Amino acid sequence: MAEEQNLETPPLVADDNVDNETVDDGDSALGVDGASDTTSLRSSILRYREENGRTYHAYKDGVYVFPNDEMENERQDIQHHLFTLTFDGKLHAASLTQPLRRALDAGTGTGIWAIDFADEHPECEVTGVDLSPIQPSAVPPNVSFFVDDLEDEWDYSTKFDFVFVRFLTGSIRDWPKFFNQSFEFLNPGGKIEIMDIIYPPQSDDGTLSEESALYRWATLLLRTFNTIGSPLDSALRYKEQLVAAGFVDVNVVKRRWPMNRWPKDPKYKQIGVWAHHNTMDALAAITLAVFTRPEGQGGLGWTNEEVEVFLIDVRKDIRDYTIHSYWPIWSVYATKPE
Repeated sequence: MAEEQNLETPPLVADDNVDNETVDDGDSALGVDGASDTTSLRSSILRYREENGRTYHAYKDGVYVFPNDEMENERQDIQHHLFTLTFDGKLHAASLTQPLRRALDAGTGTGIWAIDFADEHPECEVTGVDLSPIQPSAVPPNVSFFVDDLEDEWDYSTKFDFVFVRFLTGSIRDWPKFFNQSFEFLNPGGKIEIMDIIYPPQSDDGTLSEESALYRWATLLLRTFNTIGSPLDSALRYKEQLVAAGFVDVNVVKRRWPMNRWPKDPKYKQIGVWAHHNTMDALAAITLAVFTRPEGQGGLGWTNEEVEVFLIDVRKDIRDYTIHSYWPIWSVYATKPE
């Protein structure tokens, strides 16, 4: 039987002394070194598709809507820092008590989590899998990266003690299959953890109106992803899907990313600064990728100009300190029975 612990952040209190001046959306101090391409990969995988001035993965083209260029890689590394701030400097919320021999970072992105985890656990072989070969070549000796589609049939030669997943909402279409395969390829007593965002953003005091540009943008995005079968609120169903796959001791840890530095609490004010940059940096790329696609392909059929005009008001709402909005961020983890 599954046991759920719902560990939720208390409601955040707004800082009444925050003025509503324009926020700088491009602080170079937040930048981090980008990743270089891995070697020994087929040239076709490296022949990226270009769209709206950004590049996208070539392998299984169209499965993942975010770009894979240098700008996006830097955003992903900033997002990694945001997650570690959110979870008090930890790379995961699950307690890993049993010996770790092998870990899988599913959807590794730039590989930054896999590298940090490998440094923390030199006894553990860490495998990172992604659709794009954007990981660095200089990595710890216990890290390896592979290009693969996680929704294909898994054929790993060994089982894992820990499967880690972060921010794959909107990318995985068949979560029950993913959890079933994770269960099959975990050793008894092994754990799985999924950290994810939930659309649309929320506010506890009603300052985020359903008529606001920010809320309308998020619900339109949610609708388009639902159309293509990759919902952006998938974390709401992780618990029941993990239980159905056979996992036990399900824990749900609920955190929040304020949209800017509106909270009074210093920790969440800092998280809000990073979350603001993360949202702003991802905004145009994810919106253009889906809103400009034809309606028959799950998009809205908008022009680039229509998207840019719409995003003007969305950005205003993201900057507005009087709108106490936040992204729900959940970590859901569970154990394969002994």
